[in-house]
Amino acid sequence: MYSKIMVPVDLAHVERLEKALKTAADLARQYGAQVCYVGVTSAAPGSVAHNPAEFKQHLDELAASQSKAHGMGISTHEVVSHDPAVDLDGKLLDAVNETGADLVVMASHVPGVLEHIFSSNAGYVASHAKVSVFVVR
Repeated sequence: MYSKIMVPVDLAHVERLEKALKTAADLARQYGAQVCYVGVTSAAPGSVAHNPAEFKQHLDELAASQSKAHGMGISTHEVVSHDPAVDLDGKLLDAVNETGADLVVMASHVPGVLEHIFSSNAGYVASHAKVSVFVVR
């Protein structure tokens, strides 16, 4: 049913992703699908990494630890943006096509008042992606 599962990851908040990462691994096992972690970063130094190469290293380290924990291979896809805060939704939609994903599994947060006015990242991707999106809360 699914062959490639894309999982957007925020390296600044990995502790909040555990449920989504486990869900993606479980679905991948069930369907024999590949998993690809996607991270969006800036070329400028930030709190997670000083440059895109260091960001890629951290993303690969996360994939390696999750691969060991779940007993499966996990690939990564790094996206560099001039302004990730502004570009994130569009960059994630582009990554769906770039990775060839046919399912997106992504973490969300409990919605608040602002989500009634502005869409969350997960809500935006779910509303605009041409593939199925599984939002994990």
